[in-house]
Amino acid sequence: MDRDRLRERLIQLTRDLVLIESTDDLPNERSRCFQLIRNHLEEVPGLVLEMVESNGYESLLARPGGISSPEILLCGHLDVVKHTQPGAYRSEIREGRIYGPGAGDMKGQLAIMIELMRCLGRESPDLSVGMAITSDEERGGESGVRFLVEDFGLRCGVAIIPDGGSLTDITVEEKGIIHLRVRAGGEAAHAARPWLGVNALEKLTDSLTGVREWFREQWPERVDPDDTKTHWFPTCSVTVVKTANDSPNRLPGSAEAVLDIRFVPPADAREILTEIRARLADGIIAEPIVTAEPTNLAPDQRFLEVTAEVTGNEPRLVHASGGSDGRFFAAEGIPVLLSRPKVGNLHGKDEWIDIESMLDYFEICRRYIADRKISPNH
Repeated sequence: MDRDRLRERLIQLTRDLVLIESTDDLPNERSRCFQLIRNHLEEVPGLVLEMVESNGYESLLARPGGISSPEILLCGHLDVVKHTQPGAYRSEIREGRIYGPGAGDMKGQLAIMIELMRCLGRESPDLSVGMAITSDEERGGESGVRFLVEDFGLRCGVAIIPDGGSLTDITVEEKGIIHLRVRAGGEAAHAARPWLGVNALEKLTDSLTGVREWFREQWPERVDPDDTKTHWFPTCSVTVVKTANDSPNRLPGSAEAVLDIRFVPPADAREILTEIRARLADGIIAEPIVTAEPTNLAPDQRFLEVTAEVTGNEPRLVHASGGSDGRFFAAEGIPVLLSRPKVGNLHGKDEWIDIESMLDYFEICRRYIADRKISPNH
């Protein structure tokens, strides 16, 4: 496809996708986003589209007719984080970038994958290439890729997931993840007479201070934002704190927090949970919501070579602080290619994706797939 024409299509499709508020609390908008994607994929000859569902979360599978396990699977998600500002779900183009909620995580990458499927369908309709789009990645992927791989039985030769690293940063290892719900009980009382009760919120936050201090003790003296090697240490972030209390002069009788924990080998999830529980006060309960062990990825050497050919730069093999759906494929021994166009300010109000790098990433994937010359009869 002509590069200028491809640029126009990727920009337009990305901006159309950004307009859809496909957040966790709006299932109808997620369904509308799926329909937009289907509208573009339905024109690909021989491509069979299938919707599957788990726990209220839909996924879209697009595979060549008669092929349940394509050699190459493009994988992404359409859910985005919630923004409460009025008119947030819109986009603009400036400085060679598309700005808008989800532009870099990962509506822009969805546009690339859709155009890849359309391009390959016209130029090489015999290639064994499929696509999987889920809608719960921001919640951990349990009802999306985990369900597809572990319960539905989805398999492939290699998974391409443009949801980590950067254009020339190829992810080879990801931290383990624990999303942990921590609950504390107390005894409600009037705030003017605190000796008559037990403040569950203070009990909870005091314990969480000890947990966070244990994690901070393992940080290096200096962290370079641009050097992923210096990021390779465990972290703990308190992301939610709440009580049922609605009065400023009442001690809460219960309190709850959610922690986002990232950890590195050789520790495993059981070890991390043991350390955390040892630092919680008596009666405080810690319940994992999501757990995932650290993930090792082994990118295809040819993908690295194509990346260098297209960009003119040798790719770096990097460690990732964040996690991705790649862990579910890797657990089944399926190779995962984890890189993406240049993106920034992910989950922020000015999230962006670089347009020229979108074109480069498209070309990297197109060449890599074409070089494999894998047909459905392989």
